[in-house]
Amino acid sequence: MSVVPNEIHLQIGGILFPELDQADFTGPFEVLSRIPNSTFHILAKTKEPVRDAKGLMLVPEKTLNESPQLDLLLVPGGAGVNAVMEDETILGFVRVQATHARLVFSVCTGALVLGAAGLLVGRKATTHWASHHLLREFGAIPVNDRVVIDGSLVTAAGVTAGIDGALKITSLLRGDRAAQEIQLYIQYAPEPPFNSGDPGTAPPEIVQARREALQQLLGERLAIAQRVAKKFSIGRN
Repeated sequence: MSVVPNEIHLQIGGILFPELDQADFTGPFEVLSRIPNSTFHILAKTKEPVRDAKGLMLVPEKTLNESPQLDLLLVPGGAGVNAVMEDETILGFVRVQATHARLVFSVCTGALVLGAAGLLVGRKATTHWASHHLLREFGAIPVNDRVVIDGSLVTAAGVTAGIDGALKITSLLRGDRAAQEIQLYIQYAPEPPFNSGDPGTAPPEIVQARREALQQLLGERLAIAQRVAKKFSIGRN
């Protein structure tokens, strides 16, 4: 896509829902809310405060019905994705917005919401490593990259990959310079103390421990993904 001239105002919005991972939302927000000549809308089904998976309270600004047509839609992930995959109000909103949005951006398991909305069929996508295998349930082409761009869809891997994706999106919408200025302002230059941020580099016992901790959630998620895919006739690749 071509860089959008600065004189064109951009409407950006992100969805909140119970038990989301707040960093899936607030990490990209830190970047996207700084895009020149833009407005970021904080959206949810109601205006009631939303509690994230670890208890942080977030307050929506507008209901989904009050949202303008967005140039960019952000869909975060988290444990609450299991319910959202069968929430027709949210799925319907995602479908309608995706029709005219310049970009749709998922972070972590937010990709499964896009899948449940029927947006991933035949499209390349990524998501959190523990749910990566579920992408095929929605007809997606899984790619094991931190950020994947396929046309108007941008998907980021787990949690902190949302910052990388948001910077890439900023460069797509406003150019590399805008993205680099934002990156400098937020001093995004990570130097993690451990090389355990990916199952390919983390110690095997750490990976196994996390898989065991997620076993019940992922079992429920697989059943929901298969149920939703069958309901909407979304085939596996």
